[in-house]
Amino acid sequence: MYKSIIRPIFFWFPPESIHHFVFQAIKIICKIPGVSSLFRSMYVINDSRLEKNLFGFTFPNPVGLAAGFDKDAKLFDELGNFGFGFIEIGTLTPKAQPGNDKPRMFRLPTDQALINRMGFNNEGAEAAVRHLKNRKTKIIVGGNIGKNKITPNEDAALDYEICFETLFDYVDYFVVNVSSPNTPNLRALQDKEPLTKLLLRLKSLNNQKNKPKAILLKIAPDLTNEQLDDIISIVNETKIDGLIATNTTIDRSNLKTDKETVEKIGAGGLSGKPLTKRSLEVVRHLIIKSNNSFPIIAVGGIYSAEDALAMIDAGASLVQVYTGFIYEGPSIVKNINKGILKKLNNL
Repeated sequence: MYKSIIRPIFFWFPPESIHHFVFQAIKIICKIPGVSSLFRSMYVINDSRLEKNLFGFTFPNPVGLAAGFDKDAKLFDELGNFGFGFIEIGTLTPKAQPGNDKPRMFRLPTDQALINRMGFNNEGAEAAVRHLKNRKTKIIVGGNIGKNKITPNEDAALDYEICFETLFDYVDYFVVNVSSPNTPNLRALQDKEPLTKLLLRLKSLNNQKNKPKAILLKIAPDLTNEQLDDIISIVNETKIDGLIATNTTIDRSNLKTDKETVEKIGAGGLSGKPLTKRSLEVVRHLIIKSNNSFPIIAVGGIYSAEDALAMIDAGASLVQVYTGFIYEGPSIVKNINKGILKKLNNL
């Protein structure tokens, strides 16, 4: 029903507009008594075989929602009704910022993909905390943090530090985002020296806490194998807790959408089906070269149980969806978890 009726209606409208409409609709509908329970009966699979113990938590299943959907931590409780094992909020910055000019999100239906250049639009870390204080469920929440657009790279570490301290008591783990292509010069922070300094600074702050929280790094799919090897050495040196692989790509090769349409859209990060192969390659490379020495959350082009299982078989501990959630609909988490259980039953 979703793909045959609901999705075509949604796709009549601009992507960002329909996102806000659906967002508000979920928020309002879930306030009706019994609706959350109904959604959970439809989409949640409770099975101890799906559980994953990681970062000091028991994830009820390995399928999470990637950052970007619930930027300001306004919908994480309701999203849990669709079966997600965890929700990642953000990317959050110290100060509120509007992001890039609209339009800034575009669909490529032929490729089952999106291009976005949102630019870390968010209400700021303190606003997110106000919403997190009202958490009503036990859903595991990750905090994805970044820097403000106006902050020069030499001062970027302070932005991440502010977000870390502001969110520390209200999120369950942290993700350091230096890999979005939509904030000028942000990806330069992936270079070995500035990235090492940034992560060591956050790790030092974390170690001063009574109960430190997991810190993960989100990386781009556009890194070379040599750069991925540098990432492995940085993880080992800084002793952060893992990686999220991968963010959106600036690559436009092998798209089915005609070149003129893609060029007219312009800059932005590409997500969805075209990313499946590269994200899997990155996960495999990191797992093999690191000797599976740290956890990896896989994200990028996951649309089915087969996609998720390929990531898990490659060594990923957890997976995340975003564009797949938009194209496949609310059944995606249930379908992935059913596929995982089916494989376990056949072992």
